[in-house]
Amino acid sequence: MPSPLNRRRFVLQSLGATIALPGLPSLLAREVGGNAAVRATKGAGIGARRFVAVGNLLGFQQKHFFPDTAGTSYETTRLLKPLEANRKQMTVYRGLDHGLKGGHFAVHTFLSGVLHHESQNRPDGNVTIDQFIADEVGMETRFPSLTVGSEGGIHGGCQIAWTKSGVRVPPITGPAELFEKLFVSDSKERQAQKAEENQLQASILDSVLEDANRLSKRVNREDKQKLDEYFTSIRDVEKRLEIRRRWVDQPKPEAPFGKPSDRNTVQDLPLLYELLALALQTDSTRVATLEIGGSFLPQDLGIDKSYHGLSHHGNDEEAIGHLLTLETYQIEHFGKFLTRLAGIQDGERTLLDSTAVLFGSGMGSGNSHTNTDLPIVLAGGEYQRGEYRKVEAKGSHKVPLSNLFVDIARKMGIETERFNESTGVFS
Repeated sequence: MPSPLNRRRFVLQSLGATIALPGLPSLLAREVGGNAAVRATKGAGIGARRFVAVGNLLGFQQKHFFPDTAGTSYETTRLLKPLEANRKQMTVYRGLDHGLKGGHFAVHTFLSGVLHHESQNRPDGNVTIDQFIADEVGMETRFPSLTVGSEGGIHGGCQIAWTKSGVRVPPITGPAELFEKLFVSDSKERQAQKAEENQLQASILDSVLEDANRLSKRVNREDKQKLDEYFTSIRDVEKRLEIRRRWVDQPKPEAPFGKPSDRNTVQDLPLLYELLALALQTDSTRVATLEIGGSFLPQDLGIDKSYHGLSHHGNDEEAIGHLLTLETYQIEHFGKFLTRLAGIQDGERTLLDSTAVLFGSGMGSGNSHTNTDLPIVLAGGEYQRGEYRKVEAKGSHKVPLSNLFVDIARKMGIETERFNESTGVFS
């Protein structure tokens, strides 16, 4: 019989997970709970709280984004002009960031506030606010969350969303794939095949837990955290498996139009927003993220330049003009998304009333590639204040962006006092 210290590796490809027993130098007594962190309730749908986050990788021109006057009488800047119709349905913030440095690497902390390479030995790793929320409310819908982005870019691949296990959430890369997820049901044969796969994967998890229980008889302090991280991974897979079991034979909503073709991120952006609105309306998910990243090409807006190259503009007026064209386009379609949500009834209120929508970037100044003074707009939900708020950006009274994330989580019904590097609840 093999030694319990032998490491076993299981690849659950259709669940997007690799489960490997961690190497533990010592064995100390500890009993492992066997209850999966799974809730059996299905969603209520109408009136449920929802959350959407949209971020880009290269930020926005601060001089043309932020107003000078705080309060409800703030002046409309060039980049906020496309949102004028949505003015009363949103709040603009200045001074919020995560206090990090790292340029392109730190931009991926937009929704977490934690650099990935510094996430080890943290109880929640570099979990992003969308996944933090999805862990609590995601069991109530077919998709705990939806992440849309590209697999191209400076670092290769959308990195806007991260789980507590430190795993990047792979993106849905175009409207065709997103449409299929939302509206195309599997054949009876494929449903039966998936049911068999689910049964096999459940058996594998049972085997994994059996081995883990054998290894967990004795665990020292040094190994306790490693074991806890391992069981967090197991619980994540259990959740996904439970959701798949629940929805495997349930029909999807009827598609309102035919399956679209992928073109390019610039042309596809309006359709991606429309599909996300439909995902919320059909209660297919209550949590979604969209990253506008490396596949958003200036050439598709008639600008024969590199987006990254333009971001290092060195105060060149022509380069700044091109950037304003790109950024205005992104903000225009964000505004149309807000208007679309405001036009969809959700019981006695609108879908925008039910949805907190965050828009911004983990990049403050694209020119110097700093990650401070981030552009932040928060619309819908309970953030329809029609004002511009400046917060303390430096010193002992500095307000981290993560404090706002605590507030978002609490308004989603999650009882929490902290999120990653937060110092309190935003007020």
